[in-house]
Amino acid sequence: MKIIAFYLPQFHTFPENDEWWGKGFTEWTNVKTAVPIFEGHEQPRIPLNRNYYNLLDIETLRWQSRLAKEYGIYGFCFYHYWFDGKMLMHQPMEMLLKNKDIKQKFCICWANEDWTRAWAKKERTVLIGQTYGEESDWRIHFEYLLPFFQDERYIKIENKPLFIIYRPELIKPLREMLEVWEGLARQYGFEGIALAYQQAPYNHMKEETGDLFDYGIEYQPGFVRFQQQKTFSVIRRKILHEIVSKLKLPQKKWSTIYYDYDDTWKRILNIKPRDNKMIPGAFVDWDNTPRYNQHASVVVGYSKEKFQKYLSEQIKRAKEVYHKDMLFLFAWNEWGEGGYLEPDEEEEYGRLSAVRESLKSCNEWEEA
Repeated sequence: MKIIAFYLPQFHTFPENDEWWGKGFTEWTNVKTAVPIFEGHEQPRIPLNRNYYNLLDIETLRWQSRLAKEYGIYGFCFYHYWFDGKMLMHQPMEMLLKNKDIKQKFCICWANEDWTRAWAKKERTVLIGQTYGEESDWRIHFEYLLPFFQDERYIKIENKPLFIIYRPELIKPLREMLEVWEGLARQYGFEGIALAYQQAPYNHMKEETGDLFDYGIEYQPGFVRFQQQKTFSVIRRKILHEIVSKLKLPQKKWSTIYYDYDDTWKRILNIKPRDNKMIPGAFVDWDNTPRYNQHASVVVGYSKEKFQKYLSEQIKRAKEVYHKDMLFLFAWNEWGEGGYLEPDEEEEYGRLSAVRESLKSCNEWEEA
């Protein structure tokens, strides 16, 4: 079973972030300044030994890769920020490409949304907008990706590099662009591109361009929330009512949305895949208060024991229900959203150990 963990590269400084958020801003900035918003709320999350690493240090990538291998993470899925030729946070992925001694399997997800202030401050100001250009621009993008695709560590399926598009429905010339990329991939000796989409609003069974995709990823917990919005609204009210008495702020001023860990996972484990294109997802935890403060959404009731139990069940379902040998996990290092496997001060290597034990319990573990 190939567990592929989503990987956020925003743990280093770069000029645009300095300009937009203040000099020296990284993902750690929000993580360090997070505060608990109810009794028993675990914030801030602190990496083990206060390892607020810098992804421009190649030794950090080596350390992450060693951990991934030791605990059974097959590969990383790097988020790729390409704005019609303008790139952000590309250095870590490029460093991995150059350092062949790091034996880390990986693939790429193009995070093709506008870059706005919404993720941190609930503002819709567009900092960099997405435009998709024309054929000459698509060729330039493909040529940038080509050295990654050609790398022996890049995840391929039947000689097709696996490439994920975060939100295909935002791309107006989607068919034209992907047909050009398919032709270029064959020109360079591949059998094509294994295309997958990530976000639930795109549905290959309903979209006119759905035939272009080999896979759809059930990106969790967002996928199940999207599928069960009405039911979740009831759960939100129930959980809020149970917890709000512990909050210091009056309920009428409180806008945090709560989800129950067990209920969320049970819904995930009851999903019937749309068809045989779907790849199952899993999540460690969810809490984006470092980014949104009191406007956050928080999963309550997490424990590493529960994570291990539910992940084991999803691994079994991946093979028996989805007939897949891969599973996408949220996430390797989404510290600002509570979804991370990296060791922290609270549980040390507990989350990673849960992954390894899940694989062992399903007879999917192979000693390195």
